[in-house]
Parts: sequence; C-alpha cells; structure tokens
Amino acid sequence: MKKNIYSKIDKKLITDMPQVLFPGKIVVISTVPEADRAVEILMRSDLLGLDTETKPVFKRGHTNKVGLLQVSTRELCFLFRLNIIGIPDSVATLLENKDIPLIGLSLHDDVLALRKRREFTPGNFVDLQKIVGKIGIEDLSLQKLYANLFHQKISKRQRLTNWEAKELTEKQQGYAATDAWACIMLYEEINRLNDTQDYNLIPSPEPKEEEVKEEVLAEEIKQ
Repeated sequence: MKKNIYSKIDKKLITDMPQVLFPGKIVVISTVPEADRAVEILMRSDLLGLDTETKPVFKRGHTNKVGLLQVSTRELCFLFRLNIIGIPDSVATLLENKDIPLIGLSLHDDVLALRKRREFTPGNFVDLQKIVGKIGIEDLSLQKLYANLFHQKISKRQRLTNWEAKELTEKQQGYAATDAWACIMLYEEINRLNDTQDYNLIPSPEPKEEEVKEEVLAEEIKQ
C-alpha cells in the first residue's frame, strides 16, 4: 500500500499524534578531548544529522552565540557544548569534511551561527528544505515534515529553555538529539519515496478566507 502524504499537513492533525524521541544513546561533550574522541567516532559514519541550539534572548537588541551543536548517527548522538569548549579543531574538521553528508534543516542559519563562533568552510551539508520538494511537500518545518512522513510528533517544548545551563536536563538532551536524528530519518525517507514513487500526494485544500486573515495578522504581529 502506498504511503499517503500531504502537500501541506494540517496542524490540527499533529496535535493528537504520538510523540517521537530519539531511541539511541546520547553523549554530552564538555571537554576538548571528549570532542576529539566523538569526532573520531562520527567520521566513521555514512550519514550524519545536525542541528544547533542557542540560549533564547528576551530583550530586544541582545543576541547569544550558538550554545549547542548536535551531531547524530542513527544510533548515537553527541551534544557538543560549544558555550563551554567553543569549536575545537576536530569539530571544525568534521564540519568541513566533504565525504559524509551532514543533513539538517534551514542550514543557512545553523552555518551562519556556527561561523560566528569559528570561521570554517562548510563541507557536505544537505538541507532538507531544498530536497523535500522532490516529492511535492511544501511544508518546511521539522515538526510538520516528520508528522507528514511518519505520523509522529516532535515536541518543541524545550526549544526556549536555557541551553547554557550548568547541566542540560534529560528533556533538553532528548529534544536536542531528536532534532538531529530526525534529519537522518527524513532524508532517507524522502529519497526512498522519490526513488520508488511509493506514495500518494494529497493536495491541501485552499485555506478559507478567515484562515488567511489570521495568518496575515499573525505575521504583522511578529513584525
């Protein structure tokens, strides 16, 4: 049976979906020697998922540097605490490698943030937002993409927590690892569906006039 996917998934469908969490091992990296060893392990992989987290700012005009870099295999995720160790040579080498695809979402923002900590030449980065259109999906957020393709919900409750805290909580670690790992899952599923054409694309209905007005108002408020 072919998989049903939507060109745009209704946010209401996501609410009742079961939550997904990274099922593998999470390792927090807080020293340069730990980072060096982690990179040795990661460089043996054929594919890596990547994401970053930054301590939120609630005062206009203030910004923080990226505090956490998550790099995941299918079974193991390393959380590099950049606010403590910066970007060591080994991590810079990983980010510049040309052989292993580094899969992420909205990578322009992640790379820009990382380069503010240390200049490097981006390696084999693959942005999911640039490939998902191959199977007709228009949504670009990680949560919507994962819900559409796997019918599971990625919780975003930890997004605005303190990523420079002395110790990261288990919930923070799980959230961070899930985002990086999910990029691998999405990349492989998008390519599988594109290769096999084993899916039915369900066009999204045109939004009602009231919904369009609500979206426009929301954007105005953000500005």
